[in-house]
Amino acid sequence: MGKRRSYTEEFKKDAVELSINSNKTVKEIADDLGINYSNLTRWRREYRNKGKHAFPGNGKQKLTPEQQKIKDLEDELRETKLERDILKKAVGIFSKKPT
Repeated sequence: MGKRRSYTEEFKKDAVELSINSNKTVKEIADDLGINYSNLTRWRREYRNKGKHAFPGNGKQKLTPEQQKIKDLEDELRETKLERDILKKAVGIFSKKPT
């Protein structure tokens, strides 16, 4: 089985821009660049839907500043709830009367 090819964010954006601005078909552009037609159509769809946040690489999302703030606050809330639960258990343990 062959090794999976990976493409840089810059290459993907350039390929999409070329396919949008060229008089050639998407299939012809894909053939010229030596990439799979389905990859190029997927990249075009992702670029159309996410704009500059497309192609983050390695499965990592590029977040807008607002999305990043929400993510940070959710992480902080999750950690605070965990600390609260630990403290509740500790109070329960130490408030028991010895028998």
